[in-house]
Amino acid sequence: MSNSFGKIFRLTTFGESHGEALGGVIDGFPSGIFIDENFIQQELDRRKPGQSSISTPRKETDKVHILSGVFDGKSTGTPIGFVVYNENQHSHDYESMKDCFRPSHADYVYEQKYGLRDYRGGGRSSARETVSRVVAGAFAKMALKKIGIQISAYTSQIGEIALNKSYEELDLFASEENAVRCPHSATAEKMIHFIEQVRSEGDSVGGVITCVVKNVPIGLGEPVFDKLQSRLASAMLSINAAKGFDYGSGFENVSLRGSQANDSFCIKDNKVSTKTNFSGGIQGGISNGQDIYFRVAFKPTATIFKPQQTINRNGEEVVLQAKGRHDPCVVPRAVPIVESMAAITLLDMFLLSKKDHIF
Repeated sequence: MSNSFGKIFRLTTFGESHGEALGGVIDGFPSGIFIDENFIQQELDRRKPGQSSISTPRKETDKVHILSGVFDGKSTGTPIGFVVYNENQHSHDYESMKDCFRPSHADYVYEQKYGLRDYRGGGRSSARETVSRVVAGAFAKMALKKIGIQISAYTSQIGEIALNKSYEELDLFASEENAVRCPHSATAEKMIHFIEQVRSEGDSVGGVITCVVKNVPIGLGEPVFDKLQSRLASAMLSINAAKGFDYGSGFENVSLRGSQANDSFCIKDNKVSTKTNFSGGIQGGISNGQDIYFRVAFKPTATIFKPQQTINRNGEEVVLQAKGRHDPCVVPRAVPIVESMAAITLLDMFLLSKKDHIF
């Protein structure tokens, strides 16, 4: 089982949804970076369960304990170890489901692959694993801040309710002003109402997160297998429930001609720039200095409270009536996870780019 991500800035995670704790080890983090532990906790608070009426009612403080790699408020360059203890597991909720496989969940394929599974909340395949990614992402954000890179993600669609505005028209900081993390208040209200309605019906719904990265230097990424967009796609699609990724104008590009889709070069403020940014800040797998923007699609939560046909371990068709505490929509809590995986990827690619120029 692969539990590590990254090449130079590398995160290895451990833990299960209903185990004692989750945590990780970060390798390759530069020394001398000021570490703001309050910021790390704030990032975890954005992801933690029980934060609003449209999230799971599970209550976790998600308090991070940094075990190594930080001294006198700065990173030492040695491995950073950290742990977050689970406090509010209700494992008994899953007793009635332990012999059944939830439709569209990892339950069946996990057991087929490994021969057993931790049925309590999905074990290692639970989205609770992402708590470690958010910790590592917070560290990465602090390092990226030194070179001016800013990462902002927001909810741009829930079900069929879409925010049909460019990120350039929005105040991205406003996304933290409502529970659904949409920076347009009128659209946010519609999204919240819809999620509450779906939840009352015992169902779930998916959506889309848009992420914007500003002040990325030219030169991150490689022209062949380590294209920047392919690394970002790999990072995003590793997040639980992620089903799709596109960047720049993405799939909309297919309806354009080259004369419409090409980003013409120009000079702005005595610097090379482009008149448009259909490329999404990446050309030929390498960052071009423009804003990087991409979208990640998330499916509806697999565990719902409506009766569903499935099978049990004996191969018998049965009806599953799920219990437990589950998000009716994963998207609002996935916003900081998307930011974190973007930060981890970009810091790793930045450190890799330093190897390309010896002199």
